[in-house]
Amino acid sequence: MIAERGFRSSRTRFGGVARAEARLVPAADPIAPFSHSTTAMGGRLVIHLDVGPARSAEASRASVAAVDRIESWAARLTRHSDAAELSALNADPRDEVPVGPTLAAVLRAGRTALEQSEGLADITLLDERLAAEDLRAERPAVDGPVVEDARHVSRAFDWSMAPGPRGTAVVRRPPGLHFDLGGIGKGWIADRALRFLAAWPSAVIDADGDLAIRCAPGTMWEVAVDDPRTPDAMLAVLRLAAQEGLPARWGVATSGTSIHRWTVNGRPRHHLIDPRTGRPAVTDVAQATVIAGTALRAEALAKAAVIAGSVEGFALLERAGVRGVVVLTERGETLALPQTLRLLGS
Repeated sequence: MIAERGFRSSRTRFGGVARAEARLVPAADPIAPFSHSTTAMGGRLVIHLDVGPARSAEASRASVAAVDRIESWAARLTRHSDAAELSALNADPRDEVPVGPTLAAVLRAGRTALEQSEGLADITLLDERLAAEDLRAERPAVDGPVVEDARHVSRAFDWSMAPGPRGTAVVRRPPGLHFDLGGIGKGWIADRALRFLAAWPSAVIDADGDLAIRCAPGTMWEVAVDDPRTPDAMLAVLRLAAQEGLPARWGVATSGTSIHRWTVNGRPRHHLIDPRTGRPAVTDVAQATVIAGTALRAEALAKAAVIAGSVEGFALLERAGVRGVVVLTERGETLALPQTLRLLGS
């Protein structure tokens, strides 16, 4: 059960994986969904296609081609390989650096995500995340209200790109500014891969929990939102369809503090950096799942909702006009905006 602002469930220890999973539900005639699962981008990649038996071989070929394309994009965008174009950009000491069309497109998407999230989904916080991940380093704790650091607030917007030929660009940035595409890159890849599979009327790209979804008329995807406190438990089931008054394109993404979490000198840390402080966010939101029109937008706003906390996060999501949200607070409350209720399965 989910309340609009106040259902309280029992609180238990956080664990497991924060993600959403999808399956196809026929609205009329039986169908034969095809799924292809592999690993990519350091996590799980699943492609679901609505196919009939006669097209299963074609679906298999299309999925393999999509995986090849995804791996090609990811190889350019990862920070974990010295051969990646992103790593080359971060290592380049110049304040103007040419980049190829794929990296340019994702950097532009990162700028859009920054604006849509009101500055909270920031791709320029690589150094701050690496500092948070350094288990040997002790940084002063940040408790109570957020105390903004003007250096971080202003730096988020202190870079630009000049367009070049054939989708390339020149990145202009101050010295020492490094990029971490992370979830923004996954959201962009999920949306781009869904367009790559445009021939399939009903399809899902699940990029390690960032979902880009297309629904044909008469079909519905059920998306299960995991409860990070209990393995194999669910907070909610979303029912996303192409019907009158509902769009045929969806994006679903989950962000939270229960994964990529560790302790330094008895103090918890996690990977979600608050750009206002340059440190792991101090928040009462354990997990947020946002439903939007694209995976990229859902990813940016889910991250922003966690960083902002429940009160400011819900206000931000209402201003953004999201299609729905399911939030789990550190107090064990499961909350949703009113428009989410029409999407929930029984």
